[in-house]
Amino acid sequence: MGNTVSPDSQKSAAQAVADAASAIEGVEAEVVERSSGTNPRNVVVVSASPESWRFLAENLYSEHAVDHCSMVTGIHWPDVEAERRWEVVYHLLRTGVRDPPIENGLVRPMMANPTKLRGASVPIELEIHVHIPDTTTPSVDSVQDIWVGADWNEKETWDLVGIDFDGHQGMRRVLQPHETPQGFHPLQKQHHLRYHGFEEMYDDAQGFMRKPADVGKIK
Repeated sequence: MGNTVSPDSQKSAAQAVADAASAIEGVEAEVVERSSGTNPRNVVVVSASPESWRFLAENLYSEHAVDHCSMVTGIHWPDVEAERRWEVVYHLLRTGVRDPPIENGLVRPMMANPTKLRGASVPIELEIHVHIPDTTTPSVDSVQDIWVGADWNEKETWDLVGIDFDGHQGMRRVLQPHETPQGFHPLQKQHHLRYHGFEEMYDDAQGFMRKPADVGKIK
């Protein structure tokens, strides 16, 4: 056996979290096997209603030791059914790290035998999908106060996609200029932004000889 968490232990831990999440009203969860190179892993994939999202997040943190938010993605789906026009995807992790030792102000690495990890010590990956019905003011509850990793990611999602996060403290533009007009979020599909194609980008990477074809086109 290699020096990794056993597949059975990892799947069992993921299934326990999926079962607990599915018991919450408005939440459906399953374990999906995915692979990165040659290493398969079991991911807890969850669909949660906007009304259930905050309770689910608190439960994952307090009851299942989910301790890290690695990414938040927002998507505008104008051509799908009205119940799913907006989507927020949270990528969460349970790292299994507890109270790492600190020496001289530096966090020291913790060494553990992964083959012996069980229960809430087994690292797992979660992917939470929150679908928002058609609206001009999409929003979900913020989890900035639960996972510090959600702070920047929620700001970025609002800035680019225009999905607001209720309760987020200090929301502001982080990628767009601060003087960007209110209500403009470039990844909303109605803006019809034009992007340079592959050949345009690399034929004139510095932009010194901007092609006439660009004249008058929306950037």
